[in-house]
Amino acid sequence: MYSRRSFIKNTALSGLALSAPSALMAADKVISFSNMSNPKISLAQWSMHRALEANSIKATDFAAIARNDYGIGAVEYVNSFYKDYGHSEKFWNQMKEHANNEEVTSLLIMVDSEGLLGNTNDQERLTAVENHYKWIHAAKILGCHSIRVNAFGEGDRDTLKSTLVNGLGLLAEYGAKVGINVLIENHGLHTSDGAYIVDIIKTVDNPYLGTLPDFGNWCLNKEWGGTQNNQCTEVYDHYRGVADFLPYAKGVSAKSYNFDENGNETMLDYKKFLQLVKDAKFEGYIGIEYEGERLSEPEGIRATKALIERAWQGLD
Repeated sequence: MYSRRSFIKNTALSGLALSAPSALMAADKVISFSNMSNPKISLAQWSMHRALEANSIKATDFAAIARNDYGIGAVEYVNSFYKDYGHSEKFWNQMKEHANNEEVTSLLIMVDSEGLLGNTNDQERLTAVENHYKWIHAAKILGCHSIRVNAFGEGDRDTLKSTLVNGLGLLAEYGAKVGINVLIENHGLHTSDGAYIVDIIKTVDNPYLGTLPDFGNWCLNKEWGGTQNNQCTEVYDHYRGVADFLPYAKGVSAKSYNFDENGNETMLDYKKFLQLVKDAKFEGYIGIEYEGERLSEPEGIRATKALIERAWQGLD
């Protein structure tokens, strides 16, 4: 295992070797401007979090599970399943080899529990920014295009905007040097206010700061933003939120909870969401993120995949 200093130094130097034009291409590489005839589907690791937490499957087998169990060739990691390896260059090179052996593309790392990027304390906010660096370097080694972060913070909306512009801006600057995007996901409270987050992105004005719109996390009065089980009393319109985020999106998270007898999601209109995605001329991956409880995780993943594929064929 390498030291934190040597790990960051070595990976940063490789990232800085990018020319300015190449770096800009990296920031925009998952966006294109012609419609897909078929959707590109990825698997978010959170879809199998219960199995991982129960140790019935191994996080190191993620790429193999995606390919061999579900026929999916692209993955989105969650950092909480790799806490002990954040600084290990050796480990991430091994994970890259696992993915390559399965012909699986690594897209991004979802990063949680690394501090408030909108902390009102300047030093604590800077520490939170720096806590994310190791995941940027891990993403670089894996061949990802992005990390996903939480734009949480403190204070009233004006104060929060100011601190988030600073924290997210600093992190996006660092990501740009390495060639890794920083994506904001709607995860409840103010992060699920699409217009508010877009204003922050515009103020930062860095192409390496973008979004990961989630179909389901639009609760304004609850952290993490889930809208299932009638737990949310204030909701940002799901379809407006996705539309707000799509111009800045470098990925899309297809949340699912439950399905009816026809295989349709019972809370979310997939055809309406996917029409928004197609109309935005987005050509990145649509990531399955099953969070339901009625179906098993494997059943939920397969049901979501089938729904995306079927609904896409019926789009205008």
